[in-house]
Amino acid sequence: MKENDFKTFIAGLPAVPGILGRDLYFNSAVLVPFVLVGDDYHLLFQKRAAGIRQGHEICFPGGGHDEAVDLNFQETAIRETMEELGLPRKKITISGRLDTLVTPRGFIVETFIGTLAVKDLTELRPAVGEVAEIFTIPVSWFIDNEPEIYFTRVEMQPSSIGPDGKKQIFLPVDELGLPAIYGRNREGMKYRVVVYKTGKHLIWGLTAAIVYEMIGKIRSAGAGSATASFFRTAAG
Repeated sequence: MKENDFKTFIAGLPAVPGILGRDLYFNSAVLVPFVLVGDDYHLLFQKRAAGIRQGHEICFPGGGHDEAVDLNFQETAIRETMEELGLPRKKITISGRLDTLVTPRGFIVETFIGTLAVKDLTELRPAVGEVAEIFTIPVSWFIDNEPEIYFTRVEMQPSSIGPDGKKQIFLPVDELGLPAIYGRNREGMKYRVVVYKTGKHLIWGLTAAIVYEMIGKIRSAGAGSATASFFRTAAG
């Protein structure tokens, strides 16, 4: 590599680093919808329809990033919200974003915070076949109530037994001459599972993880149980 080539390479590096190997993951985006109810902000949730993937589970509006349609991940979050809640774009305001979530199962979730300009949930037209129910919970409830924390263990498997009973080798340790330890299943990190029991609904998984991290940021910003003023400028 010549000096000019090195300089060109350095000049082309991104100002903000991305995620190495992003194209190997399922890339998605969600919107955390804030709705002003009276003078208090609520979070809006969806219950997935029974016939779709992860049916009956609680989630935020969102879905897979489509490079052919979406200019960026924010547009993904907006598009999915419009489709799932039956809401026109002009009623969705993006206020900010949270950290990128990367899961051990190969999902990348870009999370945006936004407000919905609706006075009542009856203004929404949830997508039939995708959304079974929509409901809101005051942000103050999550500030005042700690979730239950559990864990799953992530294990590295260089091989496994397939459905047909045959051994599937993912990393040919012997052929490559790697140390034998890499040919055995190895225990990896413990992955945190956040669970909120709200009484009527169980909120867990990615959705609960997003809420948990967001509430931590709200607390750090000095917002108490009365959170309306904290987001009022974003609502306009």
